[in-house]
Amino acid sequence: MSSNIKIQKLCKKCGAVFTAYKTSTNYCSHKCTSSAYKARKRQERIEIVEQDMIIEHSAKPFGEIKDKEFLTPSETATLLSVGRSTIYRYLMANELKSLQMKGKTFIRRKDIDAMFDNAPTYRARPNKEHIPILEFYTVTDIKQKYKIKESWIFKIAKENKIPKTLNKGKSYFSKKHVDNYFKKKNPNEDITEWSSVKELEKLYGLSVTAIYSFVSENKIPKMKDGRTVFYSKKHFDIAKKYQKPEKQQFYSTEEAMQKFNLTRDALYHYLRYHNIPKIKAGRYIKISKREIDQIFEQPIIL
Repeated sequence: MSSNIKIQKLCKKCGAVFTAYKTSTNYCSHKCTSSAYKARKRQERIEIVEQDMIIEHSAKPFGEIKDKEFLTPSETATLLSVGRSTIYRYLMANELKSLQMKGKTFIRRKDIDAMFDNAPTYRARPNKEHIPILEFYTVTDIKQKYKIKESWIFKIAKENKIPKTLNKGKSYFSKKHVDNYFKKKNPNEDITEWSSVKELEKLYGLSVTAIYSFVSENKIPKMKDGRTVFYSKKHFDIAKKYQKPEKQQFYSTEEAMQKFNLTRDALYHYLRYHNIPKIKAGRYIKISKREIDQIFEQPIIL
């Protein structure tokens, strides 16, 4: 049964305009269809050959260094499947022996093997105990405490995978997870003194425009109660040089690795994933204690 549909299409092979009776037709004739099929199969064969060449080429360096007794740092990196900079870190930490001669660095193959012969037993990071959720907020509780609309509660819970349960048609959200979310949004829960814009006008003799400009430039923490916005008086005073800022505490990289039983790569992964700030002091990296402690204090919930 022939189709009554008539569609003007452009042949994907020769570019000619033709009348098609199916929306899936792409070629104007059997010749163009056959030619396109052959071209597609030819390209598939080329891709297979190229892929085989890539695999053979990647395996070649291993074959060249397999029987060498002395290796360069680059060859050692290839052998261990790590970056060249990682090998230099091993050398600087005296974890791997080497010999330097006239600007060249050589590493004995047997010293690499010795690293594995004398390696300590692998210690996996212990799994955290699964703690059941016992405390919940109702929607009304969250609205009253954090001054947000009901629709935002469900949006935040969905985007941040906050555990939720239903009881008699009512939604209940994990108290700890909700508090942790808003703690990240406003990490200054220790702020006890807040001032409205009108109060700041009287206290500092500034215009409304000057206040908004000042709080924006100095990133003064704020909170909203209904339609009224309040700003942290302590941070406003610090920015105005009326108070000395509190000294922030930091971990060194080694301290954080030791405390949380992490490798350096795993630690940096957590810093990137959770946007934890770190600063560089000379040759050393310092990591915010409060923020990384908050991550590892959170229980894993099923």
